[in-house]
Amino acid sequence: MNDTMLIKEAAALWGLTERRVSDLCLKGRIEGAKKDGHIWLIPTDARKPVDQRIKSGAYIKNKKPDNLPLPIGVSDYRLAQSKYYYIDKTLMIRDFLDELPIVSLFTRPRRFGKTLNMDMLRTFFEKTDEDTSVYFKDKLIWNCGKKYRDHQGKYPVIFVSFKDIKKETWKETYHNISQLIILEFKRHSELAESDKVTDKQYYQKIVREQANQNEFEMSFFMLSKMLHDHYGTPAIIIIDEYDTPIQQGHAKGFYDEVILFMRNLFSGGLKDNRHLSYGFLTGILRVAKESIFSGLNNLVIHSVLDQKYGAYFGFTSDEVKKMAEYYHAEDKYDEIREWYDGYRFGNTEIFNPWSVINYFSNHCQPRAFWQATGSNEIIGEILSDADAEIYARLSSLLQGGSFLTYIDTSVIYPQIKNNPSSIYSFLLVAGYLKAIRSELSFTGDFMCEVALPNKEVSLVYNKEVLQKLSAIVSPSAAASIQEALCLCDAGLLKKQLETLLIQSASFYDTIGENFYHGLMLGLCAALSSKYYVTSNRESGDGRYDIQLMPKEPDMPGILIELKMGKKSTDLKKLANTALQQIADRKYDTELTAHGIHTIYRFGVAFSGKKVEIAVI
Repeated sequence: MNDTMLIKEAAALWGLTERRVSDLCLKGRIEGAKKDGHIWLIPTDARKPVDQRIKSGAYIKNKKPDNLPLPIGVSDYRLAQSKYYYIDKTLMIRDFLDELPIVSLFTRPRRFGKTLNMDMLRTFFEKTDEDTSVYFKDKLIWNCGKKYRDHQGKYPVIFVSFKDIKKETWKETYHNISQLIILEFKRHSELAESDKVTDKQYYQKIVREQANQNEFEMSFFMLSKMLHDHYGTPAIIIIDEYDTPIQQGHAKGFYDEVILFMRNLFSGGLKDNRHLSYGFLTGILRVAKESIFSGLNNLVIHSVLDQKYGAYFGFTSDEVKKMAEYYHAEDKYDEIREWYDGYRFGNTEIFNPWSVINYFSNHCQPRAFWQATGSNEIIGEILSDADAEIYARLSSLLQGGSFLTYIDTSVIYPQIKNNPSSIYSFLLVAGYLKAIRSELSFTGDFMCEVALPNKEVSLVYNKEVLQKLSAIVSPSAAASIQEALCLCDAGLLKKQLETLLIQSASFYDTIGENFYHGLMLGLCAALSSKYYVTSNRESGDGRYDIQLMPKEPDMPGILIELKMGKKSTDLKKLANTALQQIADRKYDTELTAHGIHTIYRFGVAFSGKKVEIAVI
């Protein structure tokens, strides 16, 4: 006689939902319940757990409920949905099966759930000895109908994640990629003895680490062929964070080598491969212009600006509200929204999932959690070659501003330093900007009004801008320059600027006015806690160079006009010309209109490492 029952039987016996019984098992509230593999076995004589409420219906206040732990860094779908608080994203499977594109690329910022979603797809589709339907029977996809359930567990799957391939050299990178491929071949050890597979010699070369680079470049194609031969069904290929090695190659100087390898690897597996059922890729950037996907006319790209799949990467507002309620932090929703909301994927409002999870784990104390999850070298690279316009736009973002710019969602790393629009394209797809509104341009890309998403990203910008400046400006020098501006001390400002230029700037750095403008604007941006810093804005009868609008009306307003001369002997005259320009063109109009009565006006002239300053 069977002395145990399944969750379904216990639910019917006790008048509870299956999900509720499963939850009670996980919390240890059903005496004698044990897990056999992935199935709960409940003693037939087990008692229905008592309701932990008193008869009046009021909850007992002195007993804190045992909430599920938070899935910090958990990217294993089976583990996430069984042991942790899991937000159901399985309707992504429904949306895919409604269209059935051959190859899909999803581009999203780092830490937005890409790896977990890809593992969810792998678990759903992969043919294994285990009955993996148990991981989906209480999920949204299971109620969508037989049409969708019929795909569950029916395909051989190749799954490789490049998210941790962050090496200093191409040799190390190639070794790590090849090791991942070897492990995936070994995961399909059934192929070694299959009488249906005719490529066993190739299989053995891979698993014995005897294959050369050309053979590794063919590995996705060959493994899909062997799986097709063995199972009689074309394989699914899932490549997670495909562009991480590419970004690393750009940063460390082996870009050409990694691009060539990836092009051949992906072309073999995804282009005109009759052994492929479907392909899924994730990354931050779409890199079509690099011809990695050259000729791949079956590729469908879903970027942060596209409508489809908008709700499946990151958390929606409803999901965050439910999560806050579950962790008894309903009153914290506005704070969570201020810090971690603000992204828009298509038309869907999205919260940063990594930061929200860490916020709850950190006892609802807000911090810039996302900042520490990856390298921000790219921002430093942008600032290293930024001109006055870029500094001005970054400054306006830090003040809560926005601007319209062209966005190319297929931006590639080598373009970032050469094309200003590529800078903003990268910042958008990487999660440092949000698109307030977007319109499709005649080229097929977008014109977007962009801004900073939230308080967390604002702190990242502040940190990165100040870090970059600190490489050429010591904190003490920056403080002295800011003090000179606020005190209208021309002598101190001249002394500190010349010292800074002598110590930090090469001759080549000082050959253009953009350098001086960018340097001054960056120094002023550090005063953003006290001032609204703007640049090249219209006021009066012209456009000032830099304006500092005080946030408190009793503080002085500051106007700075910059000039560059070829000879140091001309600087005093140029400084006075700059000062007179402020007066003649009435640059103080905006400050006066805001009720600022004390206004410091600086005419600053540069030549090489020499400075002259006129003030009034």
